[in-house]
Amino acid sequence: MLNLLLRKSESRHSVKKISPDEAKQQLETNQAIVLLDVREAAEYANAHIPGSINLPLSQVQRVEEIIPEKNTTVFVYCLSGGRSQGAASQMVKMGYQNVYNLGGINGWRYETVSGSH
Repeated sequence: MLNLLLRKSESRHSVKKISPDEAKQQLETNQAIVLLDVREAAEYANAHIPGSINLPLSQVQRVEEIIPEKNTTVFVYCLSGGRSQGAASQMVKMGYQNVYNLGGINGWRYETVSGSH
């Protein structure tokens, strides 16, 4: 019984996955979603999803400065999905409740922009 309760709480407080298609649709209709790019600054400057915020994985502990509200919906991405999974897992441990791993920008078929902002 305890294992079942633990699994239920883990599923409520775990990283969820979201497809690029679903993320694009939700981003178009919900301005409150935060799109977080956890690649290094040079990678971000080269190409990123419009409206995303750059916070390299090595600095993810600073996420509370950028996203203070822990029930904010956050879509996290990187190049291929590894760093975003790590960052999203750390965020869940910090108490964030609606964290989605979007995976990698290499799977994003929509518009990207370059530059630091």
